[in-house]
Amino acid sequence: MTQKIIILDFGSQTTQLIGRRLRELNTYCEIVPYNKFPHDDPTVIGVILSGSPFSVYDEKAFKVDLTGIRGRLPILGICYGAQFLSWSNGGNVEPAGTREYGRANLDFFEHDNPLFKNVSEHSQVWMSHGDTITAIPANARTIASTAKVKHAAYQFNDEAIWGVQFHPEVFHSVDGTLILRNFVVDICGGKQDWSAASFIDTTVAELKSQLGNDRVILGLSGGVDSSVAAVLLNRAIGKNLTCIFVDHGLLRKNEFQNVMHDYECLGLNVIGVDASEKFFADLAGVTEPERKRKIIGRDFVEVFDTEARKITDARWLAQGTIYPDRIESLNITGKTIKSHHNVGGLPKEMNLQLCEPLKWLFKDEVRRVGRELGMPEHLITRHPFPGPGLAVRILGDITREKVRILQNADDIFIQGLRDWVDTDGETLYNKVWQAGVILLPVQSVGVMGDERTYERAVALRAVTSTDAMTADWAHLPYEFMAKVSNDIINKVKGVNRVCYDISSKPPATIEWE
Repeated sequence: MTQKIIILDFGSQTTQLIGRRLRELNTYCEIVPYNKFPHDDPTVIGVILSGSPFSVYDEKAFKVDLTGIRGRLPILGICYGAQFLSWSNGGNVEPAGTREYGRANLDFFEHDNPLFKNVSEHSQVWMSHGDTITAIPANARTIASTAKVKHAAYQFNDEAIWGVQFHPEVFHSVDGTLILRNFVVDICGGKQDWSAASFIDTTVAELKSQLGNDRVILGLSGGVDSSVAAVLLNRAIGKNLTCIFVDHGLLRKNEFQNVMHDYECLGLNVIGVDASEKFFADLAGVTEPERKRKIIGRDFVEVFDTEARKITDARWLAQGTIYPDRIESLNITGKTIKSHHNVGGLPKEMNLQLCEPLKWLFKDEVRRVGRELGMPEHLITRHPFPGPGLAVRILGDITREKVRILQNADDIFIQGLRDWVDTDGETLYNKVWQAGVILLPVQSVGVMGDERTYERAVALRAVTSTDAMTADWAHLPYEFMAKVSNDIINKVKGVNRVCYDISSKPPATIEWE
C-alpha cells in the first residue's frame, strides 16, 4: 500500500503548495478538510496542519480534535497550525503589533533538531501572519527564533510534534523543501516511492476494486485531464468503459472532428454527441458568468443522462477532474471562486455514481501520468481548456456569430504559437501554460482601406505556470504579437482591434469568467 501524508486544510491559500512540495519529494499526500481525518486509514504516516485566514482565538476559527492522532503519528503545524497546537495546549497566541510578512532569518537553539537536519545557519524563511505565539505550552521548547518572532519553531518535549510560524512550502523559504523532507522522510519514515508509474499501478488496482464489472461512462472534453482519465480507466476496465464527447458548440475551431480522430487512435470506445442546439438555446441572452457556468454544467449533465439511459447497465460517471478544479470551486471557508461543471455534483435522478481518478493530481502530474501511459505527446502537451468552452471567453451573451468570430481569432493565435520557434529552438506553444482569445463586449472605431469600421475588440491571453494555482503573463516576442494581431484583424471579419492581457494570477484568474 502507498504511504501517505495527510494535510489537514484550515483554509490557507498556500495549503495546496504544501501538497506540491511533498509530491516533488515523491511522497504521496492528500489534502482533507481539518475535521475529516481518515482515522481508519493504515497508510497514513504523518500529519501536517495548514495555515488559515482565521485567528485561533476567534469563535468561528476551525478547531480539530487530535485525539487518536497525537502519540500515534508525527505532527507538523505550519503558521495557524503551529498557533493552534500551542493555543490548544496551554500556550498563548496574540495579535502581532504589526502584520509579520516577508523574509526573515532563523536563529537556532537546536540546530541538531531532526526538523532542521542540514538546514543552513540563518536560513531565510517567509513569514505571513497577523498573530504570533507569545508563549508556548509548558511541555514544549523553542528550537528556533527570528529577529521579530521569538517562537518561530518549537517542539513538544518527548513527542513527535513540531510547530513553525513560517511557511516552508513557499519559494522564498530557501530551505523549506529540506525542512519538509526532514519531516516526511526522516521523522515520518517516508520511502519517497510515489511516482507516475506507482500512481498508475495503485490507481488501476483501486479502480478495478471500486468498479468491479460495472459499466462506466466517461465525459471526454478533448483536454489532457479527461484523455488521461480515459486511458487510465481503459487500462483498468477495458470494454466496460464507454466515453462520450459532447459538442456544446463552444469548442475551438474543428475541435470536435480532431478530437474524435485522436480518441479513435487511442482505441477508446467513444460516442460523439452534437448538442449545440440545446446549449445555444439555453444560453440565449445570458450574460452573468456564474449563470453561464451553471447552465452549461446542467445541460452537460442532462445530455449525459440522456446517453446514460441508452446504456441501461451503466453505474458510474467518470470525469477528468483534477485538484485545481476542486480548489477553485470551493474551499473550506465556503467561498466560491468560480464553479466548475465537473465538481458541482450530479442530480439524484441521474442514478450514476461519480468516479474521479485524477482528483488529487496537479496538471503537470497528469501529464507525467499520460507519458507513462504511452499517450501521444501532442495530447499530453495540449493547453488546458475550460469545460464551459468559449462561453467563458465571450464576455456577454452567447451567439453563433460571436462563437464564429472567436473560433477564427483563437485558431490564428494558437496555430501561431505552435508555428513560432523561439531562439532556443522551442515553440512558443510549449513555453506557454495556457493561451486563448477573449471576445470583449465593446466595439471600437477603425479604418480598413478607405472605410471607417466600428467592430469588435479581442484580448489575447497567454500565461506561464506550473500548476495553474498561480500564473504570470507570458512575455511573448513583439514580432510575434505584431504578426498575430495583423493576421487576426486582416482575416477575421468583425474584429478591428487586438489587445494583450498582462494580468497575473492572483489577483486575476487565468480565464476572464
